[in-house]
Amino acid sequence: MVDTKLSEQETTAKTNSFTHERFKWYAVLTQSGMEKKAKATLEERIKKLKMTDYFGQILIPTMTVEKIDEGGKKKKVEQKMMPGYLFVQMDPDHKATFGCVKDTPKISSFIGAAANQDPKPVPDEEISRIFNKAAEATKAAPAKPLTAFEKGEKVKVIEGPFTNFIGDIDEVKPDKMKLRLLISVFGRATPVELEFNKVEKLKDGE
Repeated sequence: MVDTKLSEQETTAKTNSFTHERFKWYAVLTQSGMEKKAKATLEERIKKLKMTDYFGQILIPTMTVEKIDEGGKKKKVEQKMMPGYLFVQMDPDHKATFGCVKDTPKISSFIGAAANQDPKPVPDEEISRIFNKAAEATKAAPAKPLTAFEKGEKVKVIEGPFTNFIGDIDEVKPDKMKLRLLISVFGRATPVELEFNKVEKLKDGE
């Protein structure tokens, strides 16, 4: 069962065509796990620099679902659709907007920015597709039980670039619904942080 309250992307998808006569959308890369902090800091920076007339929406694509914990209780969990990404709507003709974003703490860079050139905007149609997909996923996501994990336990990655890799749990972060795995890559133990729902416990014989 999903949260009946409209998420940010559901509201956006219902009320916004994602187009503006002056503004363009840009994809921004944030530090790992710092999407919300980067968004809040950027919004504060825009107000401080009195640049609100040159910015539109700042969005993080997420979906909100209800999961069932070990005690059988339902818990609302927000999942990022595109971890590390922030989408900023702004006026590209006002060049100070680029510096405002780039100089914001927790923001690493624009996506698609070549050396000494302004980054390329993301088409409105692509933004619409991303957030409509997020809204649909929020509505369709079924309630799933939350699995308890322990340090030292072996698990299998079931989603993402490390799919089918088996790793040892090095740290469990129940408050963030994440764990850190040590996965062997090219013969070396590599730490990887993943959400609970992207791994599963090993079955007998694996």
